[in-house]
Amino acid sequence: MNKMEWGPAMPLDNPQQRVERHTISVLVDNEPGVLARVIGLFAGRGYNIDSLTVTEVSREAGASRITIVTTGSVDIIDQIKSQLGRLVPVHGVTDLTVKGDPIERELALVKVAGKGDKRVESLRLAEAFRAKVVDATVDHFVFEITGKVSKIDTFIGLMKPLGLVEIARTGVAAISRGPEGM
Repeated sequence: MNKMEWGPAMPLDNPQQRVERHTISVLVDNEPGVLARVIGLFAGRGYNIDSLTVTEVSREAGASRITIVTTGSVDIIDQIKSQLGRLVPVHGVTDLTVKGDPIERELALVKVAGKGDKRVESLRLAEAFRAKVVDATVDHFVFEITGKVSKIDTFIGLMKPLGLVEIARTGVAAISRGPEGM
């Protein structure tokens, strides 16, 4: 009977292939077509965008900040960052997730319709989640809630059985911790 020799054990869970969520901040020129080029990079390669926010951050410098939340393997995330860095109007690409525990917040407007006990319960939950009433009639509320994505997801989940009608979300705004900038 021959004995088979095996090589070193191969891990079943290759860290390079594990799907991770990353928040990437991109500093770009504030000019027409820049966002389309960034989005085109993702679309052309089949990468998904979970959240996208864009705003001007310096009128004097003509700069905007794009915050993108995406998922992929380490190799895919590295590829995304590299390709973003090669786009002409891009001045900087920072992977806030790699930089370490970014501060992430989102704002949502949540419309809930209901009467009686459901109305009382939606107000009670809104207070517990520190959501503000920004519009109200005798048969509906619009709540404004800010916080981590998980907090907003939980709030929305609790509002579903109470008469959730509509949701508008801003997407994630994020910044790194500490005194350094991008």
